[in-house]
Amino acid sequence: MPDRAPTAPRPGTTDAATDRRHRYMSGPAALLGGPANVIMQLGLPPVGRGIIESTVTSGRFDLHPRKRGKTTLTYLAVALLGTDEDRDAFRAAVDTSHRHVRSTERSPVRYNAFDPRLQLWVAACLYRGTADSVALLFGGIDEHDAEEMYADCARFGTTLQVRADMWPADRDAFREYWDSMLAEISFDDEVRRYLLDQVVDLGPYHPIQRVAFRRINRFFTTGYLPQQFRDELGLDWGPRRQRAFELVMRSIGRATAVLPTSWRLYPFEGYLNDMRERRAQGKNLV
Repeated sequence: MPDRAPTAPRPGTTDAATDRRHRYMSGPAALLGGPANVIMQLGLPPVGRGIIESTVTSGRFDLHPRKRGKTTLTYLAVALLGTDEDRDAFRAAVDTSHRHVRSTERSPVRYNAFDPRLQLWVAACLYRGTADSVALLFGGIDEHDAEEMYADCARFGTTLQVRADMWPADRDAFREYWDSMLAEISFDDEVRRYLLDQVVDLGPYHPIQRVAFRRINRFFTTGYLPQQFRDELGLDWGPRRQRAFELVMRSIGRATAVLPTSWRLYPFEGYLNDMRERRAQGKNLV
């Protein structure tokens, strides 16, 4: 793990808090763990149906996977590294799309993308993915840093409609919340098929890319998932694969720990700057 002592802000950063957040953000981890995080989010039935039934075609992963990935990573960058002005602008852009994501009379479950309870679950998954990545890459961090990281990750929800008082008060409260939500996790046949075909097996990508990267994506996606989600999707895993996964992740952690910050944060800072440029030019942000 890189030096854990507090550091002064580097030139170009907003403040010491923003500089601190750089220490647990990892572009490689976000790229490798992103598909698993999508699966966890869609494990809550209203979220899963909201994605399956979405009429916002410009933001659908199965139609525009690269655009969807960029939007998600930009959101993470804005939430953790952006200014209040950045977050206000991106919230307004996301809200424009979310207005169209709501259940109809034909939907098997009720949902609304503005529902803070659903947004809280998505934010919880993003925090869980961040915490898991830190543990896998660096063997974890000390208690003080872990609490700071947890407080910072509330922004995954509060950047949208989640109120600050909805975020569990501390990591113990979060574990209670997470465990309570696991009882609600289930995938209907359509959501399960979507996740396996489109997310795990890279359905939207070119056949050559699927052949080249499908097995790799399946390995990292399954490795990042908690066992309950693997079982729900019928994804095979075992102790030998778990050991291999942990070894690979720790090797990536050792490599990223010595990289320049700008390399380790790729593509977060690039997407944040791109969002700011697009906003200045009056272009769509999502």
